[in-house]
Amino acid sequence: MHDINILDHLFDKHITCPVCNSTFTTKTVKAKSPRIMSKDSDFFIRYKEINPYFYDVCICNSCGYAAMRSDFEKIRSYRKELVFSNITPKWQARQYPDILDEQLAIERYKLALLNAMLTDCPDSTKAMISLRIAWMYRLLNDNSQELSFMKQSLDGFIDAYTKELLPIYGLKRDSLTYLLGELNRKLGKDEEALLWYSKTIVNTNASFRIKEMARVGKSLIKNE
Repeated sequence: MHDINILDHLFDKHITCPVCNSTFTTKTVKAKSPRIMSKDSDFFIRYKEINPYFYDVCICNSCGYAAMRSDFEKIRSYRKELVFSNITPKWQARQYPDILDEQLAIERYKLALLNAMLTDCPDSTKAMISLRIAWMYRLLNDNSQELSFMKQSLDGFIDAYTKELLPIYGLKRDSLTYLLGELNRKLGKDEEALLWYSKTIVNTNASFRIKEMARVGKSLIKNE
């Protein structure tokens, strides 16, 4: 029953690979299907029934190109060459079941991360994929792997903050400085966390909600 229920929330989307032009189908979550249960302090959303995070990576089985959906079609031409030289020669096609879980999602995000590293993607891309992997480990209660990928994500987002144009992945300056504070706090780096929270709170353009979240983070550190 449960499997049938999950399949009701999915449909086949036809995609043309921007690297090698082959077409493939990928299971995609229907727009109205995700139902939010709650949100964690680092923007991780917990869903009921179907988890869109599991289906957020597209993989071309012909050339091995893999990326998050929001990035998949935006690949630049010099990166296509890097896919052909660095990924395609070692690529072995793999079939995934229609219904994905945390472990399969981790495998798919890691493929996207490998692609991002081997094709010289921006720091923000690698950081966001690493954060997604950390979240998947959170669902599995694997604390050490969660923190390991969170650390990678934090390093990448700090580099992105200094080098890239904002917003990145929908994160404006206030959301990103808050997230940097929150990731530092979760990694036990309280001094750094307080600096980023303060940056958020003094930002005159920061939203009330984000400032409140930064204040909560600060008080958690003060009360520890």
